[in-house]
Amino acid sequence: MLPGRRRRHSHTAGRRAPNTNEMTELVQSRRSSGSALALASLLAVAGAAHFVVPDSYRRIVPQLLGDPAFWVRWSGVAEIGCAALVAHPRTRRAGAYAAVAVFVAVFPANVKMALDGGISGASFPLGSAAVAWARVPLQVPLIVWSWRVARQA
Repeated sequence: MLPGRRRRHSHTAGRRAPNTNEMTELVQSRRSSGSALALASLLAVAGAAHFVVPDSYRRIVPQLLGDPAFWVRWSGVAEIGCAALVAHPRTRRAGAYAAVAVFVAVFPANVKMALDGGISGASFPLGSAAVAWARVPLQVPLIVWSWRVARQA
């Protein structure tokens, strides 16, 4: 090799440096992947909580829906399923749209919890009316987040 010449490694031979648009796309792709994985984590933890502390969830299922245990179990399964779908790039769009549907579907339980003044018999924060009412509008950012993850997938 001649002095002052850099040796090309076989894994970089023939490659060019990415342009600005490609770098922007790469950064956005990594950012959207991070957002998707954060959403998947939230869904997985929330879904698992349905099985770890089911009584907290049973108390907020509207009576109109019937057996609370059924709804708690299956909403937990739905959240865990959405988490798995969102975590994988090939199924991310479907999983994020499914998460939107789940967040909309559980909204009545959040309203019931607020109307009941929190979860009866539970300690703070679950037993707090203020926290229960604050939780109701928090569904909106979760829905928007899921929608954005789906659109970016």
